[in-house]
Amino acid sequence: MPRQKTEGKKELKCKICNREATDKSKYCKLHAKACTNIIRKYDQWKNALEISWKEYLREIAKNPLTGQWAKETAENLAKKEKNRCHEQ
Repeated sequence: MPRQKTEGKKELKCKICNREATDKSKYCKLHAKACTNIIRKYDQWKNALEISWKEYLREIAKNPLTGQWAKETAENLAKKEKNRCHEQ
């Protein structure tokens, strides 16, 4: 059964793929999970390689072993000034 829009409430779309965004995220469920993982793993990369946030995102995006969702999310985060997965 199709979801009905709540009157006066705009349906949120993922900033990357235009799927329905989660309630607290600017991303769909899949890109939100990728974003959470990217942020969670940054400290490990930073400690091991002394790498900046922007460099880290570039490395994720160009790594052939990185999944499509994570690549798209890293590229999107690299374009943004605020590097958050969830709206506040």
